[in-house]
Amino acid sequence: MAKGKLSSSPRINYLLGSMGIFSYYDVINHLPRRYDDFSLTKERGLEDKERVVIYAKIVSQPLISKTYRRVSIASFDILSDNGTYFKVIAYNRDYLGKIIKLNEYYTVIGSYDKKKNTINMINIMEGKISQNDALRPIYSLPKDLANRDYVRLVNKSLNELEGHIGSIVPFSYQRKYRLVTKETALRYAHQPKNNEEIRQSLRYLKYEEALVFSLKNQLIKEENKSLSKLKKEPIDLSSCDAFLKTLPYDLTEDQKVAASEIIEDMNQSSLMYRLLQGDVGTGKTLVSFIALYANYVRGDQGALMAPTEVLAKQHYENAKKLFQGTKLKIALLVGSTPISEKKELYKEIEEGYYDIIIGTHALFTKSLVYSSLGLVIIDEQHRFGVNQRKTLLNKGDHADLLMMSATPIPRSLALSIYGDLEISTLYKFPNVKRDVKTKIVSTEDDSIFEYVGKTLNEKRKVYIVAPLIEFVEDGKYSAEKLYARFVLKFGAKVGLLHGKMKAEEKEKVLNDFAFGDIDILVSTQVIEVGIDVKSASLMVIYDAASFGLASLHQLRGRIGRDGHSSICLLALSDMEDKEKVDILVKSNDGFEIAEKDLAIRGPGELVGVRQSGIPDFRFVNMIDDIKIFVVARDDAKTILKNKDKSEFKYIIDYCKRSIDEEDIIKA
Repeated sequence: MAKGKLSSSPRINYLLGSMGIFSYYDVINHLPRRYDDFSLTKERGLEDKERVVIYAKIVSQPLISKTYRRVSIASFDILSDNGTYFKVIAYNRDYLGKIIKLNEYYTVIGSYDKKKNTINMINIMEGKISQNDALRPIYSLPKDLANRDYVRLVNKSLNELEGHIGSIVPFSYQRKYRLVTKETALRYAHQPKNNEEIRQSLRYLKYEEALVFSLKNQLIKEENKSLSKLKKEPIDLSSCDAFLKTLPYDLTEDQKVAASEIIEDMNQSSLMYRLLQGDVGTGKTLVSFIALYANYVRGDQGALMAPTEVLAKQHYENAKKLFQGTKLKIALLVGSTPISEKKELYKEIEEGYYDIIIGTHALFTKSLVYSSLGLVIIDEQHRFGVNQRKTLLNKGDHADLLMMSATPIPRSLALSIYGDLEISTLYKFPNVKRDVKTKIVSTEDDSIFEYVGKTLNEKRKVYIVAPLIEFVEDGKYSAEKLYARFVLKFGAKVGLLHGKMKAEEKEKVLNDFAFGDIDILVSTQVIEVGIDVKSASLMVIYDAASFGLASLHQLRGRIGRDGHSSICLLALSDMEDKEKVDILVKSNDGFEIAEKDLAIRGPGELVGVRQSGIPDFRFVNMIDDIKIFVVARDDAKTILKNKDKSEFKYIIDYCKRSIDEEDIIKA
């Protein structure tokens, strides 16, 4: 059907367009957010405040009265079809006296008051509601689009598309899981006769969505794996072992396994596409440096991209220390690098003088050419868009890719989300364990200033975190408000950082905090990742209950990074919120905290997850329906192994058509 012609009303077409709905298919794929249930209530054993639907005869004319506050009350008696008397109360419904007819039958919907045996009426309808029409869909719609108008459009769309809605799920899997067809599923979703039909509808729609998502991920992985490196020089493992023996500390078992998995991938002729995830402080950077050394051994250049200049500089300094005594040559390339210096760096990188180049987005500038880029490492990968990753990768001849994330995601979820990646996970902490205690205080507790003063006396640094940038009327703390408060107390030692500042301003403040005269940084959530200031040992998070648990844990990860005893204060305006954040006091385990956060808020709100390219699923919930994802993931693998079977060709072609070119590392 022509775009914008779903309704004869231009206004309705405009409102539908604002929702991204332009066709009959779009209409029926917009499912109800809930259902009003008008199934008749069994009258025996009614509970107080229970929602009831009663079919009854009106046995007394409505009596209208006014309270002293001029609220009108309509009251009348009904006799249910089962012979039970109820009194009905309706507020501010003066018109009932004119429209309700004595001895006629109506359906009354309301809340039951057990003590008074009355029904506080919500709605009343003439006659009896057909029980085949008792479940009525309610849709999320713009305020100017009436639910009844959308219901009419849904019914029209289902009739127009009858016989033309094909099932994407292969028939053998429909039969295996006893699924209805897609057309039946959509009809059940919009026109259910009972709750079982809704359940059967969602069983099909959730499985189809999970299967398509999983199969697309597997196709992307297969495509990326099929890309061969132009150079197939094997990595000399004995050289890597010799380097590891020079390290001043022992690797954890997790680090050993992760390093081994990465080097094994790099030794394959196919492309590496791996995610290294781990909690704050588990040593991901060291593992990435080992990968860079292995890449150097095979004669290639490596690039490590960080989200901020401060973090890039810290990686650069750490790399110089770690590789001291080797022949490795390391360059730093960031936005603030002087132009004359950049030109010289570009020339030397192109000539192959540097083995490792560490920097920010400056690493993928058009004028920069690499001599032999074999490995790209992206730190805090969710901070970079797909286009940025792809641009950097395309500077090498099918370079290996290692992405790092400090956002702990439970493995079952990670395997479903990152189905196109191999995953290495660090759980254990190195020997120098972080000593961070977390306490809950009131936002008005004077001890906050005492903690700050004590920390400054120890020549340590302080983070003050606010949920908002600017002052608002609802009383929540803002960065600007707290900045003014702490400047009054501590003067020029205080700096301000938030997302509305220009990039150069932010970098200057971060540099001054890391290396200069700023000792107290008042900031919003922008410091969550990409900041590594070893001397920071106190963090105060105002209105802590405004943040998700995973975000609070990430913020807390900014302190105590050198093993120094540190304190994180969760400051609450309302101490009733204590229970929400108490898990942070009890646990430093990022994976446990992520599990709790998932249970409370869902994966779309997890720090880093939304930015990581996870879609907003239409039907499936990645927490409640994780078992469906696990099954669908296994089924997707089976389908790919048997892709020549005719019954699988349709779903494979469907998924291939919907894969974005940017999902493939390099075409």
